[in-house]
Amino acid sequence: MSVDAATRMQFLFALRSQGITDKRVLDAMEKIDRGAFVRGIFADRAYEDMPLPIACGQTISQPSVVGLMTQALDVQPRHKVLEIGTGSGYQAAILSQLARRVYSVDRHRRLVTEAREVFDRLGLTNVTAFTADGSHGLDDQAPFDRILVTAAAEDPPGPLLAELRVGGIMIVPVGQSDAVQTLVKVTRTEDGFDYEALRKVRFVPLLEGLGRE
Repeated sequence: MSVDAATRMQFLFALRSQGITDKRVLDAMEKIDRGAFVRGIFADRAYEDMPLPIACGQTISQPSVVGLMTQALDVQPRHKVLEIGTGSGYQAAILSQLARRVYSVDRHRRLVTEAREVFDRLGLTNVTAFTADGSHGLDDQAPFDRILVTAAAEDPPGPLLAELRVGGIMIVPVGQSDAVQTLVKVTRTEDGFDYEALRKVRFVPLLEGLGRE
């Protein structure tokens, strides 16, 4: 889907108005067309700042939340990033513009297959998506400079904390699945972990095991 200039400007203005000021993040979100990741009856709402349903009972996050999470992650060009919860693939595609390498994991095989198709179509060669239990991370590629979790956990998952490099950052929604959660920034230090609450959010829960499709 091609995006006309007015729609693109309105999309970027909405991001800036929500506090996304990092030029690299804004450039990435301008380059990656959200419309490529929204299918079916919701395609005409791809450029609105709202979450939308996707397959397997999941959602594509609203663009302003994607932008704020990406901005808080502070990804640099040499970084290796792990994303837990591929979903539509939109967040991983944004990260691909900022990092050296992005690994993305989802428990739903269908979502990974569809996301890979979009990555191929967009020529994103530095993203690798896997079907796996994301709550355990991706041990064979650890440690990671940055980890982004796009599903809510009751606490920052221990296996993911263990895969974070010293000096690394993890962004994770924390809280009960049936309530508003808090987006938390975790920084690994030589002595342990520092935690900073960023804002209230609402995400699907982080579940163990693989999905049915």
